[in-house]
Amino acid sequence: MALNIIFYFTDQQRWDTCGCFGQPLNITPNLDKLASEGVKFNNAFSPQPVCGPCRALFQTGKLATETGCFRNNLMLPTNVKTLANYIEEAGYETAYIGKWHLASDGDLEAKPRIDHTITAIPKELRGGYTGYWRAADVLEFTSHGYDGYVFDENNNKVEFKGYRADCITDMALDFFKVRDKSKPFFMTISQIEPHHQNDRKHYEGPIGSKEKYKDFVLPHDLEVLGGNAKEEYPDYLGQCASLDHNLGRLIDKLKEEGIYDNTVIIFASDHGSHFKTRNTDSHLNGYDDYKRSCHDGALHVPLVIAGGPFKNGLSIDNIVSTESLPKTILGLAGVDVGNNMIGEYLLDVVEHKNKDREEVAFAQISESRIGRCIRTKDYLYSVYAPNLNGGEKASSDLYQDDFLYDLEKDPYQLNNVVQDPSYKDIKEKLRMRLLKWIEDGEGYRPNIID
Repeated sequence: MALNIIFYFTDQQRWDTCGCFGQPLNITPNLDKLASEGVKFNNAFSPQPVCGPCRALFQTGKLATETGCFRNNLMLPTNVKTLANYIEEAGYETAYIGKWHLASDGDLEAKPRIDHTITAIPKELRGGYTGYWRAADVLEFTSHGYDGYVFDENNNKVEFKGYRADCITDMALDFFKVRDKSKPFFMTISQIEPHHQNDRKHYEGPIGSKEKYKDFVLPHDLEVLGGNAKEEYPDYLGQCASLDHNLGRLIDKLKEEGIYDNTVIIFASDHGSHFKTRNTDSHLNGYDDYKRSCHDGALHVPLVIAGGPFKNGLSIDNIVSTESLPKTILGLAGVDVGNNMIGEYLLDVVEHKNKDREEVAFAQISESRIGRCIRTKDYLYSVYAPNLNGGEKASSDLYQDDFLYDLEKDPYQLNNVVQDPSYKDIKEKLRMRLLKWIEDGEGYRPNIID
């Protein structure tokens, strides 16, 4: 019997908000239980810490520079075979609920030339999804914490009142009333929480979050670097707790329908949040910037997969990238895409099938700068393109050293040793590996200078 697959992903959620990844407060009891049944990946990293580019990769299994979606406000190309195309061909019914962020096109900080940010997304711009649809292109523009609207598959406006994460989940649960029970389904629930509310410049947790989570403990990087975490973290945790509550509602529905044991749930986030502690030297000047950085605060994300072959409460320390999620979703559906998508089938990592596998993740950085980085267990090395705007260009022929962190000595990435002579040999090895990845992934070999 084919497995049902649910991809439940959040927006801008740090890995350390979750109990199973070390959060001391009781924020994520449902995810923690799911992790105890399935597999948790302790070292999962985003390949692109910006909403649109990461979503483009999730839908295509291709680097943001390959699809052209290297920054926000760039439309997913219609000539790329997508995750939805593949999985519908395999006989799956699809459902997509929440934020899309891939149907408008234009300059980064101007009104898009093709603008569906607050209007219905045409069928041809839905990335191949032909089934149940309750989505807005830029959900943070069509809603606030307690009200808003999305559109259905027939372009009808669907308004909601109530806490946003609850309402998005309500729409996901409504799918079970209309689904075709003769088919397996692939459902994506793209929550916008815990993203900050752009126009209000604030994380909008459920009412009472500031009081409920007043005993928060800031992660050490946020504690020492400043930013706005001390003011915003209780609401941020409130958002994360709401997401977990709604994950629990989804699990309850699967059990009520009698399909929990035949469903795989993937929980992840597109990227984290550094709470305005990084990128203060970029053209953004730290303004409203919570991601767009090579640091773990932006790249390290929660990842739990439970159901089907992902079982037994395993804890995986291998470094993985969420670039592998499209290939993994299709692998669970019985579709082998080979080299048509980047990444790896994450079950192979769990089962240690590749003895020569490297413990490394890579990321492309855009908007704040044009950057590339390599993350190993011991080091983080990052480069940037000097004198170029990361919102205007996708790549560069010339990069310069940006950061090097010795993670054994400096796990919170506070002491940049990129110019320290004692790390010269280590930096050179990381640089060569990064250059090879750029050459393999982007098709050219740039120069990197000190």
